[in-house]
Amino acid sequence: RYQSICLCSTRHSASPEMERSQGREGGEGVAGQEPSGGGLRLRAEIGLWSAVSLIAGSMIGSGIFMSPQGVLISMGSPGASLVVWAVCGLLAMLGALCYAELGALVPESGGEYSYILQIFGSLPAFLVSYTFVLVGRPAAIAAISLSFAEYAVAPFFPGCSSLPQAVLKSVAAVCILLLVLVNCWSSRLATMLMNVCTVAKVFSMLLIMAGGAMVLGQGRGSTVFQSAFHNTTQQVGCISMAFYQGLWSFDGWSNLNYVMEELKNPKQNLVCALMIAIPLVTSLYILANISYLLVLSPKEILSSDAMAVSWGNQVLGAWAWLVPVAVALSTFGSANGTFFSGSRLCYVAAREGHMPQLLSMVHVRHFTPTPALMFTTAVALALVLPGNFSIIVNFLRQVRLSYMLGVSWP
Repeated sequence: RYQSICLCSTRHSASPEMERSQGREGGEGVAGQEPSGGGLRLRAEIGLWSAVSLIAGSMIGSGIFMSPQGVLISMGSPGASLVVWAVCGLLAMLGALCYAELGALVPESGGEYSYILQIFGSLPAFLVSYTFVLVGRPAAIAAISLSFAEYAVAPFFPGCSSLPQAVLKSVAAVCILLLVLVNCWSSRLATMLMNVCTVAKVFSMLLIMAGGAMVLGQGRGSTVFQSAFHNTTQQVGCISMAFYQGLWSFDGWSNLNYVMEELKNPKQNLVCALMIAIPLVTSLYILANISYLLVLSPKEILSSDAMAVSWGNQVLGAWAWLVPVAVALSTFGSANGTFFSGSRLCYVAAREGHMPQLLSMVHVRHFTPTPALMFTTAVALALVLPGNFSIIVNFLRQVRLSYMLGVSWP
């Protein structure tokens, strides 16, 4: 059923980067042998717009719908909060361009793992692979799936302040199992699902912007912008927390680097996808926050646990149920993007000999890294069943920050 993609590490051959790059560029969309003749390789099926969907779909999660007021509370004024969102988008763009350069120099899947392997050597890469494969990516999938379950289940328990944990974890587990079925069956099917979810996310945010424009046109907009920078904080700790929360909403911009070997014309499409997706997401975030500020009063913003829900109750009326549906669809798409990219890290680490060789095998008919997908699923389920959303997210942030600093250090 499976054939190993390679029997040993290929990075010590005469010119592995050149061989792999030529092999991918010469065989887009077609499964074939590795240049070394070791076995099957994954198909290059991700085009430019699928790459844009992967980046944007991974970045747009539940945060912009449910809790964007964290930046506003930390900064103290709406004008300053919008500046923070814009600067966070700029920082994400700069980081993405650095990753694009790394992706051009090291045209291999695996993201940070491949770059640390080339820069620092085998031991740091080995530690990175086990940390990300056993904790980082499965924890992200588990956290996003739990978030999806919360918003998918909430309409069935109206007025319930505490949702049944057994139901939440069951729905999260079903979400993970559904995603592994899609990703194991076909990479093209997984990218199609990502495209659909991303279109739905963008449409939901355009709906929020249209609602804000309608309220503004009717002259019912909030007076919050009359003193846009009043009460802006100057405390370093509060400003840092605002950027911390804003940058968390932009997480996912590096996911395309994990699937470089499946990207058509990677050196060109990687940069183009980043230049399209990140400015698009930044603009959507800023305009959505403006819509929230136009509709909701400062008191409503500070007291709301879910700004988009409060916005929907005032603007959409009987159609306010669309907001939880949009959030659930958004988190499902983010989980799919994280699942799709995270399994490739496990697959590449096994190919380099840092994980069991079984995980470097490819399905001979579907051309998907099925063992790596199943292993990622098993670890994610193990984290979902006993896990808590807040604990998983806080630990994940620390792991992510450590390796981002490691990659940027050279």
